[in-house]
Formats: sequence, C-alpha cells, structure tokens
Amino acid sequence: MKTISKLLFVFLLAVSSTCAIAQQAPYDTTNRPQLISKQFSFTEGASVDKKGNVFFTDQPNNKIWEYSTDGKLTVFMDSTGRSNGMYFDKKGNLVTCADEHEQLWSISPDKKVKVLLTDYQGHLMNGPNDIWIDNKGGIYMTDPYYQRPWWNRNKPDLDGEKVYYLPKGKTQPIIVDADQKKPNGIIGTPDGKYLFVADIADNKTYKYVINKNGTLSDRKLFVEQGSDGMTLDEKGNVYLTGKGVTIYDPEGKKIGHIEIPEPWTANLCFGGANKDVLFITASKAIYIVKMNVKGVE
Repeated sequence: MKTISKLLFVFLLAVSSTCAIAQQAPYDTTNRPQLISKQFSFTEGASVDKKGNVFFTDQPNNKIWEYSTDGKLTVFMDSTGRSNGMYFDKKGNLVTCADEHEQLWSISPDKKVKVLLTDYQGHLMNGPNDIWIDNKGGIYMTDPYYQRPWWNRNKPDLDGEKVYYLPKGKTQPIIVDADQKKPNGIIGTPDGKYLFVADIADNKTYKYVINKNGTLSDRKLFVEQGSDGMTLDEKGNVYLTGKGVTIYDPEGKKIGHIEIPEPWTANLCFGGANKDVLFITASKAIYIVKMNVKGVE
C-alpha cells in the first residue's frame, strides 16, 4: 500500500511539474505569427504607448506608423528625421533615434518635435540606433555606425561605437560602455536595476548593473547571441531578434524561438490593450503573436 502511495505521489508530482512548465511557457508554439501588413521598405523601432498602441518606423520611407489596439494601421507622422529605434517616455512623448542628422528627437502626441541631442562634444554621433528610458527620464542609447544613403559623409566623426547615457534635461551624454564592437539592441528592467545591451558585430548580449548616477558596472555576458532589437516580459524573459525571435529566461537559458518568414527580424515590443501581444517588425513586414505573458514596457 505504501509503495502504491509513493508511486501515486511521484506521478502527481510529475504531472504538477509538467503543468507548471506548460503554464510558464511564454507562448503557444502551435500559434503561428500573424502577418498584419507587408507594404513597407524596412520596419524598425517598435514601441508601445500606455494604452497598448504600437508605433514603429519605416526608415527608408521616413515615416512612423501606428498599429492601434483595435487593429487599425495608420501613418502617425511623415518626415521623421529618418527615425529608427524609439521609446515612449513617462509623459507620452515618443523619443526617437533620428539618424538623418544623428540626433535624438522627442515627438509629442500632437507631433511637435523637440531635439534632445545633436552631438557629442562637438562631434556628430555615429547614428543613434536604439534607446531605453529609465524611471528618472534618462536615456540609454546605442550608437553604432551604419552608412546611410541619405548621408553626405562616408566615415564616422567619432572614435569607436559606444553606449551612452543622456541624463534628463542634459544636452550632452556620457559614455557608459566603450568596449563593444557594434552596440545595437538595448533594454532595461522596469525596476531600473539592470540593462541589457547587444553587441551585434560580436554576436553577444551583455547584462549590466545600473548605478544611481546612471553609469554601468559589473558587465557580464548574458548570452552568446547578438540582437537588433530587444524586449522583456513580466517574468524577466529576454527577447532577442535577428533570425526570428529567440527567448531566454532571466538566467540566459534558451526557452523558445519564434520563426518569422522574413529575411530579418529587427525589433519588437508587447502591445495590445492587455500588453500580451508580441508585435514584431521584420524586413518589409509586421507580425503579431498572442502570448501567455505580458510585456513590462
């Protein structure tokens, strides 16, 4: 009788563990990504507002688009300074990497533009690529050099490709990591304690401790994979892009991969009224995937 009880206990424990694992899965692997539109030249900069509306860029066509919570797709703004990566601040302004003239812009809900950053110590930035804004309003920015067809120059004005921090209200950023080949994707945790930055040229993603003054310390290799864009979910899982979407748990263990039928997956964020829809920019297209978890942006 005791043997049967023990076997029953082991069986129930196994079932319980299996159910727990299933509940922890961030998405249903039988759900294929849903194509929303394929009318663009190159999509980037996925960012979500407080209501769950998603904004993204079509950089070659110099536009910012909006995908609303009710599934409507509209142009939010033309002539966007060739905006690339974007992120909403606490006041609802859309901060963008406007690399037409290597600047950072803040675009208000009524489309008024304020230039936040024009240079670093008198030198042109390489081309602000992606950003994350902390709870104090400071902006972390990656600044790789990608030659753009709309530029007159053909070489960088700065020595190296670095990660910067622009404190709120300041016009000059500080260098927080000068030891990457080509920093690209970037995202921070909602508690403001950690920052993830991808070195896309070295195929690595690092995790840093964020210090009180905005500087970074304790750089550690998170995973040996680079990324164009990044996001986090409520469980601390990290989503990297490039060839589809690869999902890692907070310890850096791979827990999922979402295949996207496009040459390149550039960026992503959680959108929708419940922030449980993964919105993905991929080459000339945009896709969505219903998730079992919510985003934290």
